[in-house]
Amino acid sequence: MSASPAKPTADPSAKPTVTEREARQVAEAAREQGWRKPSFAKELFLGRFRLDLIHPHPLPDTEDAQRGEEFLAGLRDFCETKIDAARIEREARIPDEVINGLKELGALGMKIDTKYGGLGLTQVYYNKALALVGSANPALGALLSAHQSIGVPQPLKLFGTQEQKDEFLPRCARTDISAFLLTEPDVGSDPARLATSAVPDGDDYVLDGVKLWTTNGVVADLLVVMARVPKSEGHKGGITAFVVETASEGVTVEHRNAFMGLRGLENGVTRLHRVRVPAANRIGPEGAGLKIALTTLNTGRLSLPAMCVGAGKWCLKIAREWSGVREQWGKPVALHEAVGAKISFIAATTFALEAVLDLSSQMADENRNDIRIEAALAKLYGSEMAWLMADELVQIRGGRGFETAESLAARGERAVPAEQILRDLRINRIFEGSTEIMHLLIAREAVDAHLTVAGDLIDPDKSLPDKARAGANAGVFYAKWLPKLVTGAGQLPRSYAEFKYEGVGLSPHLRYVERSARKLARSTFYAMSRWQGRMETKQGFLGRIVDIGAELFAMSAACVRAELLRAQGRNGREAYQLADVFCRQARVRVEELFGRLWTNTDDIDRAVVKGVLAGTYTWLEEGVVDLSGEGPWIADATPGPSEQENVHRPIR
Repeated sequence: MSASPAKPTADPSAKPTVTEREARQVAEAAREQGWRKPSFAKELFLGRFRLDLIHPHPLPDTEDAQRGEEFLAGLRDFCETKIDAARIEREARIPDEVINGLKELGALGMKIDTKYGGLGLTQVYYNKALALVGSANPALGALLSAHQSIGVPQPLKLFGTQEQKDEFLPRCARTDISAFLLTEPDVGSDPARLATSAVPDGDDYVLDGVKLWTTNGVVADLLVVMARVPKSEGHKGGITAFVVETASEGVTVEHRNAFMGLRGLENGVTRLHRVRVPAANRIGPEGAGLKIALTTLNTGRLSLPAMCVGAGKWCLKIAREWSGVREQWGKPVALHEAVGAKISFIAATTFALEAVLDLSSQMADENRNDIRIEAALAKLYGSEMAWLMADELVQIRGGRGFETAESLAARGERAVPAEQILRDLRINRIFEGSTEIMHLLIAREAVDAHLTVAGDLIDPDKSLPDKARAGANAGVFYAKWLPKLVTGAGQLPRSYAEFKYEGVGLSPHLRYVERSARKLARSTFYAMSRWQGRMETKQGFLGRIVDIGAELFAMSAACVRAELLRAQGRNGREAYQLADVFCRQARVRVEELFGRLWTNTDDIDRAVVKGVLAGTYTWLEEGVVDLSGEGPWIADATPGPSEQENVHRPIR
């Protein structure tokens, strides 16, 4: 390792200036290009309902299940006896003894291989553990998830050298907490503008920059940092991933952020000033950072819907108990249709979310399918539906739903933190890819087959010969593909007839999914033909396409899970009933989304937005007091030495 002072060859304060097209090219280069394994969701968006890819439902190995259940038993006891959720909410901090207790249980190493001191749990049981911990306190679930799903362990598992695994994974399994640092004050979902630099200097890199919203960053011992390496002789350059010791000279946690929910979250602002990092700590080659991040998230995203499933289960429990006790107009409120519909929605949706999660997780464990779209759909759908379920619970609870648990207890009632779960769940629609970004990410994968064969036709930079070749290839592809969208198994009355139990038939729903998948593919093709290169700007349309696909995936998963439970003799009748009602509710949403593909206000919305930005409607803002105060919209993130106290708080 070089000990000489850093001699940066690039100005670390220079922020990249990129065009919209350049930003898209950076994102496109980072995505995984090939499809080496089949994907149920990818086929669904192409109009092909490949039920054989998910049915019969895959099952965990017996030994894996036994180890997982044993760990869950100990974890449940810890959650019930050692975690004081009210204290965490009140003090806005997780007590050190709780985190140390989780370390002793091995919870930091749930996903780390046993040869490195971890528990080696499957994705299925890792998610069950997160759902359990998250139900005890969502901030604790977020800590464990950020550490293992996107922190140091997962990138090293997929891309690390053997030396890196030997050095860091044993620490991550038992003692050291990790964090992932990508976002910057002026950089969110547009990584092409990443400003943090990593300048080569001898055997080291010198890092400079400021990172925002560093979940676990306040208490982390190890960081995964994304930084831009300048291109130079012998250096390819580009956004690159590094393992950084938080105790390194020049690393300062300048602020612990506070949020409307997840009050125990150790999330902060981290400044890196001339931080020397050995080249041996670089993960993968230079320029591979974004690809590493996106690949890590292919399964890492499943941790978030796991906690959404846990939230749904809790919402159902509280809704059942409360609405059976509370009476209005001579009967329990649950028996009033307006309230009963909400309870039915919570029950059916919780069943479907767990079906989506378990199916995606088991497919991840088997590694037979490419689940990048399934995981993204699980994150998108789980975060949106869990928020709706929590909102419905607050409505069912009425004024008590708006009242804090502490206030309820103080006046002698059960301390039900309904308003807290609503606040805690809200971030999930933003965490690890906002709903809007997930729509675009999934839409890009959904149209990949089309862009592969016809993308050059709409690319303005391609030559006429390139466009001619693309036209020929597209002609061959669509000549085979389009006729298959006309008819299918969904039009045959006996298709999927095995999905029937005690008078409840799920086969009509599966036939609906098959027909709707073909309709979805036709709609996508028509839109591409109509808008061509402008398709990527039609974000409202693309969002609805993805939402339809999410509903169809959830319907499929719910039916397959119900049949699995029936075959296993585990609440088969009830599972069929829940799957049936969920599919009926989902079909209503799907039909509305199909209608809104072509009948919407997208065009006039754009006109109004332009007017708002131009100040046309400022008169509408009159008559209120603005409490937002003074100060810049985006904090200054100019690299340099820190002028703040270091609030880093390692837990030992």
